[in-house]
Amino acid sequence: MTTRFTSAWLLLLTAVLPASCKKEFLDKLPSTALVVPQTLNDYQQTLDNTTVTTWTPVLGEVSADNFYLPGSFWQTLDNFERNAYAWAPDLYDGQGQVDDWDQPYQQVYYANVVLEGLPAIPQTIQNLQQWQSEQGSALFIRAYAFYNIAQLFAPPYNDTTAPTDLGIPLRLHSDVSDPSIRASLAATYTRILADLGQARTLLPPAVPTQNLNRPSQPAALAMLARVYLSMRNYDLAGRYADTALQSYNTLIDYNTVSTVNSFPFNKLNAETIYQSNVVKYTQCLSAVVYPNTIIDSLLYSSYSPDDLRRSIFYQLNTSGQPIQKGGYAGGIWPFTGLATDELYLIRAECSARTGNTAAALADLDTLLQHRYKTGTFTPLTESSPAAALDTVLTERRKELPFRGTRWTDLRRLNLEGRNITLTRILNGTTYHLTPNSNLYTLPIPPDVLAYNPNLKQNIR
Repeated sequence: MTTRFTSAWLLLLTAVLPASCKKEFLDKLPSTALVVPQTLNDYQQTLDNTTVTTWTPVLGEVSADNFYLPGSFWQTLDNFERNAYAWAPDLYDGQGQVDDWDQPYQQVYYANVVLEGLPAIPQTIQNLQQWQSEQGSALFIRAYAFYNIAQLFAPPYNDTTAPTDLGIPLRLHSDVSDPSIRASLAATYTRILADLGQARTLLPPAVPTQNLNRPSQPAALAMLARVYLSMRNYDLAGRYADTALQSYNTLIDYNTVSTVNSFPFNKLNAETIYQSNVVKYTQCLSAVVYPNTIIDSLLYSSYSPDDLRRSIFYQLNTSGQPIQKGGYAGGIWPFTGLATDELYLIRAECSARTGNTAAALADLDTLLQHRYKTGTFTPLTESSPAAALDTVLTERRKELPFRGTRWTDLRRLNLEGRNITLTRILNGTTYHLTPNSNLYTLPIPPDVLAYNPNLKQNIR
């Protein structure tokens, strides 16, 4: 659906957005029939504008370790992807209009407009459910955007340093006089959690299976689990994953999924709780379209012959190398939304970390029984919580490639001493990304800094 604007609102939008996203965003707006959003249906159209609200950053996934690129193909990429893949300190080469920053802040703006406009509509018995759903949706969308921005442009969450670490600008109003300044990392996550916590009380209780771009209570719970996992608060991550699964726990039996179709999943598949996918500019992560994005050999070899994920997630290119297929988004852009398989893995990881090996393995067994050829899966056994945790993390890597979670996982796991070093070899040059490097935090785009001189740049 297309959002409708007044000329005044259009001018407000021009002033509030960073200079980097003005032209591109304004080019997408309708040029006629601009009217003031006045009704709940108007605001629902704003929230349903999926050309804005369901895209997530991609540069973290480009920087992670799920795939490798031949040097000849790498050289053809645009500056952002080419430099992100090689962890270059200067990511943008002076260029602006970075969708990884601009797109989420457009989502924040849309959410704020809805949150500011709703109070002008009186609540009645007849409209209360829709009124609250739209308020909850706007809060969810804002929190979702803030979280995705923080995974790239703020350092990984550390309890000890979060009060003094730089977070992201928390734009909570559409007022153009609001300055853009970076909140602390602690304040950033406090806002994300507060928005999600309030959204949970307002959103409808059931997953809208025909409108998965619309948030629900299970989506808010699932997002709370994801956020707390990134904060390494495993107690609360496990609790929220458990509560979400009590609300919605459907898994797809992969024995019913085509192993030969390049796009094996429907966008409205039964595991998805909330639908989103990476921004469209990516070349190396456009499934099937670019057969030079080769799956990491260690990742690909980790799937056993009876594991259906090997043939459902990947196919071989003309050179016999594994490349990705389409995922839960149903098209060429990788799925980054919320789904039940991730919740089972979060709950399993948190159980293992608290010493409950039996619960961790039970969740893995439930998931993997839906992933292996019928009759071939043997229930898992591990001798200790530490071994169970290692198994959970291995399965998490195998289940969630190209889902937008790996970059955050690398950041949090290295804080715990996993010492994961990434290596690229490109045209005879070797590149390394060492654990806890400053390169795990991306620089703020140069045009955003030029438009907002009070913003502090990340140290690379």
